[in-house]
Amino acid sequence: FSFRKLWAFTGPGFLMSIAYLDPGNIESDLQSGAVAGFKLLWVLMLATIIGLLLQRLAARLGVVTGLHLAEVCNRQYQKVPRIILWLMVELAIIGSDMQEVIGSAIAINLLSVGKVPLWGGVLITIADTFVFLFLDKYGLRKLEAFFGFLITIMALTFGYEYITVKPNQEKLLKGLFIPYCQNCGTPQLEQAVGIVGAVIMPHNMYLHSALVKSRQVNRANKREVREANKYFFIESCIALFVSFIINIFVVTVFAEAFFEKTNADVSSVCVNTSSPHSSLFPSNNKTLEVDIYKGGVVLGCYFGPAALYIWAIGILAAGQSSTMTGTYSGQFVMEGFLNLRWSRFARVLLTRSIAITPTLFVAIFQDVEHLTGMNDFLNVLMSLQLPFALIPVLTFTSLPSVMNDFANGLFWKVAGGVLILLICSVNMYFVVDYVRALNHVALYVGAAVLSVIYLSFVAYLV
Repeated sequence: FSFRKLWAFTGPGFLMSIAYLDPGNIESDLQSGAVAGFKLLWVLMLATIIGLLLQRLAARLGVVTGLHLAEVCNRQYQKVPRIILWLMVELAIIGSDMQEVIGSAIAINLLSVGKVPLWGGVLITIADTFVFLFLDKYGLRKLEAFFGFLITIMALTFGYEYITVKPNQEKLLKGLFIPYCQNCGTPQLEQAVGIVGAVIMPHNMYLHSALVKSRQVNRANKREVREANKYFFIESCIALFVSFIINIFVVTVFAEAFFEKTNADVSSVCVNTSSPHSSLFPSNNKTLEVDIYKGGVVLGCYFGPAALYIWAIGILAAGQSSTMTGTYSGQFVMEGFLNLRWSRFARVLLTRSIAITPTLFVAIFQDVEHLTGMNDFLNVLMSLQLPFALIPVLTFTSLPSVMNDFANGLFWKVAGGVLILLICSVNMYFVVDYVRALNHVALYVGAAVLSVIYLSFVAYLV
């Protein structure tokens, strides 16, 4: 083992791990803490471990074949399924981009004490993408270092909230290592499903399989390929461990401070501290419901304005860091599936325009409640796209014709199949529950028709 070699291979895993820290994940974390306390920490740990094992397959595909997942799909699938797959992955990328826009707009609104309206924050996120494109000109290594800096900001800001709130360590360890959920009902179960849906991102498989190609590996030399696989896996373990710790910070802060709190509890504290946001919480005995906006507000009410601003900085870092991963994913997916080489500028302009348009309309004509509500819909959208990344990556890494001597053994085929079945079942529950809550017959019928088409295509891939 060589630390020097590990350093040479370090970068792709940390870029990949950013998808585990985007605003959608942060919102899922804080809701999990507020709704279930410490009881679902083991679900977060399990989802992160499953994510790591699946990312390992994506990285191995890129290292062994010298092709990323979209390029292999292009070679292996017929034209029609290939185009459908491309459209599904594009949907996931646009959904992720929208979450980044929402998170950044909310953070800017909080940091400016409401002086920059939400629609203004949405427009500002147009500019940030081009800043990253400017940085990209200076090489991937410098961009990787910048992402490392953003992850450090998240660790420091959410770590500050953790130290301020001082969660109960005994409950934390119990929640992590004992798979239980005492006195849990439907809201807690939905939250557990939401954690799995938010953590494992479909386009991240395509991204990771492409990023590993940035390191020179002699694929004719089996020892060198084996070594690259080893170091990329170690790096992914470290990167996802860091993201897991940051996610734990968020869950435990809200579990300690706001589990089983009512709107009236929070409202009285906010009124006493003369918070400008106290009107957000009606004086009733309903259980407190939080999102990334309200989360910052309640932290500010209970722990002072510094807690609110530091929270907003962390959310801004989460939003900004996920910008470029979406941009890279989009570029690799388009080039791989369609053999279409656009400039990064044109590519970003297209996806960012698609992502910003609906978000901007909601920000102008609705309130922050509807904007954060979009995050729930987008998590459902991501969940639906998962089979379109997981099934191809398991299929291709199991084929000797693609992977030669590095094809998955029987254990990985069975374990991978069970994991994918588990994740897809969990996510289908999430989607069914979401549609049921819409309470409209026409929507039920539409959802049923789409489900038949969707499941038919998944069956084709299997």
